[in-house]
Amino acid sequence: MSEFKYQLARFIDFQDAEACARVRKISKSDIAKTSNPNLSIAVIEERKDFYTAFANDLVDRIVLAKEEDRKFVAIVPLGPVPQYAIAAKIINDRKIDLKHCYFFNMDEYADQDGNTAPITWEGSFQKAMHEQFHSKIDSALRPDPTNLYFPTTDVINSYNSRMEDLGGVDVCYGGIGWCGHIAFWESDLGHEFKGDHEAYKKAGPRTVELTPMTIMQNALHSFGGDWSWVPPKANTIGPANILGARARSFWLDGDLGGGTSWQRFIARLVLHGPVSEFVPGSFLQTQPSDIHILGGVADEVKINMA
Repeated sequence: MSEFKYQLARFIDFQDAEACARVRKISKSDIAKTSNPNLSIAVIEERKDFYTAFANDLVDRIVLAKEEDRKFVAIVPLGPVPQYAIAAKIINDRKIDLKHCYFFNMDEYADQDGNTAPITWEGSFQKAMHEQFHSKIDSALRPDPTNLYFPTTDVINSYNSRMEDLGGVDVCYGGIGWCGHIAFWESDLGHEFKGDHEAYKKAGPRTVELTPMTIMQNALHSFGGDWSWVPPKANTIGPANILGARARSFWLDGDLGGGTSWQRFIARLVLHGPVSEFVPGSFLQTQPSDIHILGGVADEVKINMA
């Protein structure tokens, strides 16, 4: 096979081609192997098992906090999503009262001026969380509505303090974006920190402009492929919130089926590449983190021209 060498596209923030080539070669059988004591990586082959495991992880932590007579404070994503309906059913079947629970969503879309989407907009994360999780829980078991937080325009500047006032975050759940983002903490934000990782890790909630890669990713899986429909900005938590939680539980399900997954490469770069401010998810390597990978995402990274 002939060799063809070229530079990475200029809009890509992480430009270490050697690191990319190295992690690209990691096989499915090796993706969960790591010498990093902070990382616990598991591959779950089937979707049903994957989302059920995610739901059980959430419910188990809720129950443990209740048994220990303490608050349960969690940062939660909108993506993955299917685990929420499963968790709601478990909660209803077991009649688990969630009055001790406080949920902070990671992010919310915003317009060009930083105004967050209203809950009435069909693409709103608030709307989706209500429909996919909160409304599916029996009304008598739901958390108080004041315990459900979203980083909207009116609270983004106090999002940190609201978490701190509750005693901090028990667990941060999440996934990994195509550019390596966590929540909407984008890869291009790394340019602000000029290699200062300590300052990077202290960064908190803010309004960000979405990268081209994120626009395309979200158009692909949420907006019918229509990149013109994806808002240009978002409000998001920052690395300080993710790394400051007492635990991290991340779930990578970016497999579209039919042998296509947008997440195979970035999963490897996040977990096995260098810790880089241009790959936000790579900072999970610096704190104890549980990573769960859907089988289709763990499959090898290959060129397929079919």
